[in-house]
Amino acid sequence: MYSLSQSVRMKGAAGEPLPSPFKGLSKLEANFRRGELSVVAAGGGTGKSVVALNLAIQANVPTLYFSADSTAATQLTRATAILTGDDAKDIKAKLHADDFKEYNDALAKRWWQRFNYSARPSPAELELHLKAFEAVFGIYPHLVCIDNISNVDAGGAGTADEFTFSLESLCDYLNEMARETHAHVMAMHHVVGEYADGLKPVPQSGLKGKISRVPALILTIYKEIDGMDGRTLHISPVKNREGFEDSSGETYASYHFNRRNIRLTDVPNSVEF
Repeated sequence: MYSLSQSVRMKGAAGEPLPSPFKGLSKLEANFRRGELSVVAAGGGTGKSVVALNLAIQANVPTLYFSADSTAATQLTRATAILTGDDAKDIKAKLHADDFKEYNDALAKRWWQRFNYSARPSPAELELHLKAFEAVFGIYPHLVCIDNISNVDAGGAGTADEFTFSLESLCDYLNEMARETHAHVMAMHHVVGEYADGLKPVPQSGLKGKISRVPALILTIYKEIDGMDGRTLHISPVKNREGFEDSSGETYASYHFNRRNIRLTDVPNSVEF
């Protein structure tokens, strides 16, 4: 039990925002704070993993990324492209040809960013890798990415109600993880069928399983594609305990997605109200 004065000393790193490459979201007061859980939700292939990986690589903070949804080759290719600016297709070709030496130095500098590629990690596996990270580096990661939350093996869910309860319980667990480690825990998640094509704004009610109770921050994404295969991602803070929110998903910051090097960059003056 702590007084308000004592709480000043007890807060530790909790509440500190991670360095963010997303200026538009910062303008909307959507920050990725240590000690808190966020959920990034969108239709399949819209860009959830791209957002998480850009945050990890561009922020350059100690990171533990559970990549259940993407293979090592995919994540290595994307991360190398974001880091170097080189074409992702060329990087993947060099990776498969075992001609990757030119990237060794750049990748070695990111020694405190670690990945787990289990397709179905359990909570016990998440905890084991968190403890291993702390044992190796002497600190817990500042960012933990769970990609996707529905890939975590939290036990059987035979019915829709059981599935929803399982997701809510998993969010409670991840929120506790954030509190105890002072990491920002970011979990990627899917949306209901109406928004699965990723072509229109996703409201807070569009999350699959209705898991909005626990996270401090929920971002939803939809995409805009032009005739030349260009892509813009619109990211909406539909829940935000620390700042602006619009549960309709109609307020967003926009980001140009460079499909060549996988980088996200702010569209100038893009924040829409």
